[in-house]
Amino acid sequence: MQDILQEIVAHKRIELEKQKAIVPPAVLYGNVEALLADSEPTHRSMRESLSTSASGIIAEFKRKSPSKGWIKAEGPPDVIPAAYCQNGASAISILTDEKYFGGNLRYVRIARPTVTCPILRKDFIVDEYQLYQAKMVGADAVLLIAADLQRDECQSLAKKAHELGLETLLEVHSEPELEYVGECIDMVGVNNRNLGTFHTDVANSYRLASLLPKNYLLVSESGISQPQTVCELRQAGFRGFLIGETFMRTDDPGKALADFIDQVTQ
Repeated sequence: MQDILQEIVAHKRIELEKQKAIVPPAVLYGNVEALLADSEPTHRSMRESLSTSASGIIAEFKRKSPSKGWIKAEGPPDVIPAAYCQNGASAISILTDEKYFGGNLRYVRIARPTVTCPILRKDFIVDEYQLYQAKMVGADAVLLIAADLQRDECQSLAKKAHELGLETLLEVHSEPELEYVGECIDMVGVNNRNLGTFHTDVANSYRLASLLPKNYLLVSESGISQPQTVCELRQAGFRGFLIGETFMRTDDPGKALADFIDQVTQ
């Protein structure tokens, strides 16, 4: 398979220019600054939620995959995230990339009033404009993917995220990307899926966990479909587990999550 990551990021930059033409950066930044000035800060820490949870499940609202096509084309953003939260999710991940993942930024805004747990905006973030978008729609944390960014870009985005009151989940897949771990990174996610080829291997989490600093909260991402895998990863030091497709492919994602958590915590 051709390296889809380069294609996604190239399209993301084109998409961003169109968005900026509709809502200029100065307008968006001004709106967020007004929001921060006028409202009481709401503290929904994804890191804290994961660190104190018995399961650590980050339930993902994922309607589509570049490698597998539509998972749940009609998945309602006002229903499924709420069901996740009601059934024990420690946090909610919402895909906001439209072309490749069937997501939308407004899904975060729609879900926000229906959930009390932290929301992660999951996208290919390459510009601080996207951080302001995330804050405006009510996200609590953002994903930064090492493979998308230069190290200094990642550090700059992480710092800006903190200035806006957003937590950061840094995603790494390979050993060289561990150099991105540093200041303003709240959680480190090990992606078991190669974003270029989409090959998935949970062993990647075990391999990189032994090389990561012990003071970071670790999240295992992708390829997790069995409760036993979560239990084994917890023993290896992980406290967060990003799972989407396993739940989204069922008729009732909320119930599927509840059943999964029961098996993890029994």
